[in-house]
Amino acid sequence: MAAFRRRGLKVCGFKVGPDFIDPGYHRQVCGAVSRNLDGWMLTREYNSKTFERCVPGFDLAVVEGVMGLFDGYDGRTEAGSTAEMAKWLGIPVVLVVDARSMARSAAALIYGFENFDQALDLAGVVFNRVGSPTHLAYLKEAMAGNVEAPCLGGLPREPDLALPERHLGLVTNEENPLSSDYIERLADVVEKSIDLETILARLADVPGKEPVSIPSNNRYRVRIGVARDEAFCFYYKDNLEILESFGAELVFFSPLRDKGLPERISGLYLGGGYPELFARRLSENVSLKDEIRRFSQEDCPIYAECGGLIFLSRGIQDTEGGFYPMAGVYPFSVRMISRLKSLGYREVRLSEPCPLGSIGQVIRGHEFHYSEMIEGPMGVKLAYSIANRRGRSRYSEGFVVNNTLGSYVHLHFGSNPELAENFVRLCSKGQDGIDHTDETGRD
Repeated sequence: MAAFRRRGLKVCGFKVGPDFIDPGYHRQVCGAVSRNLDGWMLTREYNSKTFERCVPGFDLAVVEGVMGLFDGYDGRTEAGSTAEMAKWLGIPVVLVVDARSMARSAAALIYGFENFDQALDLAGVVFNRVGSPTHLAYLKEAMAGNVEAPCLGGLPREPDLALPERHLGLVTNEENPLSSDYIERLADVVEKSIDLETILARLADVPGKEPVSIPSNNRYRVRIGVARDEAFCFYYKDNLEILESFGAELVFFSPLRDKGLPERISGLYLGGGYPELFARRLSENVSLKDEIRRFSQEDCPIYAECGGLIFLSRGIQDTEGGFYPMAGVYPFSVRMISRLKSLGYREVRLSEPCPLGSIGQVIRGHEFHYSEMIEGPMGVKLAYSIANRRGRSRYSEGFVVNNTLGSYVHLHFGSNPELAENFVRLCSKGQDGIDHTDETGRD
């Protein structure tokens, strides 16, 4: 992305799978929004329309895959894989092969990928972690006459270019913004190591996309506060735009820095992130915590996901036993643990009325966290009936207090926009319960 952009091209990014961190780095490097595509949370039509809507106006789109090329939900099908998404979108694939401690065997590996799915358009191969020019020459010799895909180059081992990681994955772009020198160095390495001209020539054969607009009715007119800073940065761009498409004006604020909520808001959206890493600072922002608790007690709608749920609890207990009071909307606390507590796709069916809708409505998302509740939900209404991707392990969750709904599940509103509309509608009613919009969407 950095190398193509330095050539004067307008580049946009996409990420396959339910990842919040990679799109943040795409956004900084490209200077444009990066969006998620997902073969399980979202339909083929939704993915295609998202791609078609966002590509026009750019010279090049780069879609970062997820896991291995053919890895999806299981070992039987391509469902949820990068390969499936490439075929849905009709775009070619550049296969990245880790060549460390490998020479002629790389040709056998590539041969397998090349022939595993004949319907896939494999544009070429880039080797990663190449030891030397001689090593790359061996790899090219192995490919010659054995595979059809061209070698597009090889990236040398550059350990100091690795991004920092922690237990939940890469450190976020909000905490670790890339320096201009780092981005320039990335571009330098790629320019020297990869045949960008061949890639661009190959893309010239890909049909262009006609613009597709996002539907909008602006039926409701309401201001919704959205927590966004280093502690709360896990939002799908689509989720925010879908809320806006129903008339919501999103007002961003920082729970780390702002002493109060934005003025004249009628609802709150507290997304995921890493509140546990900023527990002390959040705990010390007493005025904001008190205002959020009063906001909930006054029955104003709040929707919180994972990190947002943790922030609304009584407090966070860290792995050393330290305790930091949070907003206290919920009567339970959260304990951070050193092992992964839950990971995977989730299908949510509403089992009770809640700020997102009525009984029986279904939406999809994913869950990924290293924390667990202390004391349990204790009398809190549970509005979700949750199943894993296979439709098994059904359990109750979705904690409702007043008009506050919190959950560990990160939902994608693109899987059922009606639930986003329900939340905007609830916010528009105000505390008196009366809908203040008429059929034209005007106050």
